[in-house]
Amino acid sequence: MSRLLDSAADVMGVEARAGRENVNSETREDISTVSALLPAEFGIEPFGLTAGPLGTATRNYIAQDTRGKRWFVKVYPPSTDLTAERRALELAEFAGRTGVPVTVAKRTWNGSLITATGDVALSVHAYLDGTETAEGGLRGERWPAVGAVVGRLHRGLAEHPVSRPARLVPSEEVCQFPDARRRLTALIARYEALTPRTDFERWALETARERLAALPDIARALWELPARMAVQVVHGDLTGPNLLLRGDDVAAVIDFRPPEPRSPVWELGRILTDAQTVCGEPDWLSGLVRAVSAYHAANPSLPTAELTSVLRVTTGYLASSVYPLRVPLDRPEATPSSFEAYGYARHKAAGVLLEHLEDAEAELRKELTS
Repeated sequence: MSRLLDSAADVMGVEARAGRENVNSETREDISTVSALLPAEFGIEPFGLTAGPLGTATRNYIAQDTRGKRWFVKVYPPSTDLTAERRALELAEFAGRTGVPVTVAKRTWNGSLITATGDVALSVHAYLDGTETAEGGLRGERWPAVGAVVGRLHRGLAEHPVSRPARLVPSEEVCQFPDARRRLTALIARYEALTPRTDFERWALETARERLAALPDIARALWELPARMAVQVVHGDLTGPNLLLRGDDVAAVIDFRPPEPRSPVWELGRILTDAQTVCGEPDWLSGLVRAVSAYHAANPSLPTAELTSVLRVTTGYLASSVYPLRVPLDRPEATPSSFEAYGYARHKAAGVLLEHLEDAEAELRKELTS
């Protein structure tokens, strides 16, 4: 055990720099269990094991085996729906078979994607050296690279059994707009009942009120969407942290969610209009046009009218969302730095998108129909 802990600094490396955890009793228990499960279930003899980047829900570790190969280990909380997690890992395998770069989970001796003992359940993935996430924003040649990979991803996932038969839904459902008034009204009532205590909570309440008042304007903007839009299986959580980049190329798409039909345009807009990108990159609009063009080349079956409306879909979705405004109420134990800056940036980005909506659609229409 001491050898595992003492070699942590050598194993970690610069790629796993984000969010180191303290080696507390919970972590030590994980390390003990993981170090036993790796050889018993996966045939991996660990030489070093250390805490890795923080996950949204999982505790992550980096293992180095006796041959020098590194592995990414995800330990799931006891409350995790392991059936859903297995389906998500299977979806990543499916995407990988269509040619999309993914980190496929290593199977156990008996073919399982997740193994468990006691309260510890884990999955194991090959560790990708020399990569960084896209959460710092898109720029330069990363725009078309990301657009092309997402296009290939959606083209492949359109053949997933849950995507069949192909179907269309009313466009307002794509933005989750029909339920927006209820969600915002409920959030406002919760804040008013408790009296906001922090600056963020006061801001969240005021922002929710503003969004509720703006819903008629958003409804009018959504009238310009195609009446019905395609839904299919998509990644489900395609955000900057779930894209691994190596230079300007996409090294892997990670952390899929279980297969569920959603709009591919919604998902494309979600990754291309990341708040840090929109608020921090002056040329984000031209980059977005390049990315959507690359997406269209990789997935030409999606109607041009839907692709042209990607910013309109995203604007409607953001106006209907109550995340992360509700975080202080739903998760009072959450660290403010984990959501407050994101909340401010996301709200600002929504305003920028609305301001540039018409110009963006004109540029996209010109690019996609030329």
